[in-house]
Amino acid sequence: MDRNTITGLILIFALIVGYSWWASPSAEQREQMAREEQERRIEAALRQDSLARLAAENGDALAEKHDHASQQTQKSVPVKDENNIFSNSSHGEIQTITLETDVFVANFKNLGGMPERVTLKDYLVWTRDFNITLFDQNWHDFYISFFVNNRLINSKDYYFEISSSAPNGTKITGNETAQIAMRLYADDGQTLDKSRYIEFVYGFKGNDYMIDFQMNFVGMNDIITNRANFIDLHWRADLPRNEKAPNLEDPNTAIYFKPNNAKVDRLRDTRDDREEINTPVRWVAFKHQFFSSVLIMKDDAIVNADLANFVDPNRDRSNYVKTMNALIGLPYKSEEIYSIDMSLYLGPNRYSTLTSYKMDLERLIPLGWGFFLMHWVNRFAVIPTFDFLQRFNLNYGIIILILTILLKIVLSPLTLKSYVSSAKMRVIKPEVDELAKKFPKPDQAMEKQRAMMALYKKAGINQLAGCIPMLIQFPILIAMFRFFPSSIELRQESFLWADDLSSYDSIFYLPFKIPFYGAHVSLFALMMAVSNVFYTRMTMRQNSSASAMPGMKMMMYFMPIMLLGFLNSFSSALNYYYFVSTCMTFLITWVTSKMINEEKIHRMIAEHRKKPVTKSKWQQRLEEMSKKQQEMQRQKRK
Repeated sequence: MDRNTITGLILIFALIVGYSWWASPSAEQREQMAREEQERRIEAALRQDSLARLAAENGDALAEKHDHASQQTQKSVPVKDENNIFSNSSHGEIQTITLETDVFVANFKNLGGMPERVTLKDYLVWTRDFNITLFDQNWHDFYISFFVNNRLINSKDYYFEISSSAPNGTKITGNETAQIAMRLYADDGQTLDKSRYIEFVYGFKGNDYMIDFQMNFVGMNDIITNRANFIDLHWRADLPRNEKAPNLEDPNTAIYFKPNNAKVDRLRDTRDDREEINTPVRWVAFKHQFFSSVLIMKDDAIVNADLANFVDPNRDRSNYVKTMNALIGLPYKSEEIYSIDMSLYLGPNRYSTLTSYKMDLERLIPLGWGFFLMHWVNRFAVIPTFDFLQRFNLNYGIIILILTILLKIVLSPLTLKSYVSSAKMRVIKPEVDELAKKFPKPDQAMEKQRAMMALYKKAGINQLAGCIPMLIQFPILIAMFRFFPSSIELRQESFLWADDLSSYDSIFYLPFKIPFYGAHVSLFALMMAVSNVFYTRMTMRQNSSASAMPGMKMMMYFMPIMLLGFLNSFSSALNYYYFVSTCMTFLITWVTSKMINEEKIHRMIAEHRKKPVTKSKWQQRLEEMSKKQQEMQRQKRK
């Protein structure tokens, strides 16, 4: 491995370390976040106290209490109150409706008028014991709240009446459609007033993960207290663990949102975070590693939102990932008939599916959107190649192999250029050594550097020619690092001994945990590390200057070991790709070394030396600096 390649690797490593340092919060930021979290908890406590006092003053006993320690909602039927305009709907008989489409099974309950459970048909949890569930009232809250005569009304406490519905157990396919509508009627004395109601309407299409969701307010203008231009939608979920690797699932689970006329933003996924948004928002998403639940506004926009995602330290992390909480302000006007048109997306984070809606939902998939080169590689190279090769029903291990070969073919000119640069450096190495002997003293460093630059210039050697190809390949390296763990196409796809290419492979589980490594042995990670050691050994033998630097040599051998500990718990597809990529690089380097004639390169350098040398402005400045330094040293000696 030549000096230029080593320089490129060091620059890449410095970029990774620098970005990690830059992205980490400062001590002041951590203290500020702690203060904000404390203020939020105090504010929540004060709000609960205020609501309790308000309920006591009006004689309205709240029948539901939220147990924050267990993060589960225990539902109970409110006591009938003659002064409550919805009192007749506070008791009733629970009814359920089931509707099946091509992609999910949805269960609805008339208590609260919201989905009771939505289960995806084509996806299983990592244990493969049952299907993925994106909505479940056991760990999900989804309801609206508003004030009526100074009483806080929560829609989840009241029985809706099914006004229209497909028959229970209906199954729709393809472009077939179905609808479920439920109404919460106001009271008219001892009976229900059918002219005044709140209606939830859900529309389904057989082959679509998107559910039309409309709220209709009829005759509510004199009932709902219009203190602002919005009503509250409460959305909370204790997300269960769906994936095998917590180190990949946890940091890829967070709340995302799309402000109007702005890019998609998100809360921090690596730690607890909260954000209050007072500008219009198009959609809010509870995003899992491979699946998302998204509330989307159609015509209007969310007025405001208070979003938070955090980890409850009292929960068992083996079956719990994170808690999502959103208090969303839906636009509302006091009109005789008013409707809020929305949609609910409950489905996978599949790029082709999300892009088809043209709402920037594809940004839920971490393709490196913050760095344009990374997401360009994924969007215009990797994903289209995957989509094309999938048509041939190939195993995804074979698809990754073909993808790696294609990338290496495209990048082979850069590899050739890097190797030619290394060969030129080897040819003039004796002259470089002579300059080192000519200027051995530390105070002659500038003269030595100036002489070496003149030598390189005269020989037609660009020192950056070796590291520039490495820097160009850096976005591809990081793009692959982002793509494989987030690609749902690889989820639960097996290859050789790996049972899930999106997660780590394991050939042996240790009875103990090794720090920075884990308690399992990933064979693909081992193969990746071993292949890097052999490649390093080969390049070190080819480059005598690198071999002469013991510290650099030790670092180059240490890097594969460091990568082994870092990538042991990462996606097996990623380690497999790095292994194949290193083997291909090994092969291309060997073939290139056989193709390149160093005698020919020596003649090229000799011919270039005959040409007149023109000094660049940078070289002129370097010479001026060298002369000034020499003059200063002479004055000091006097």
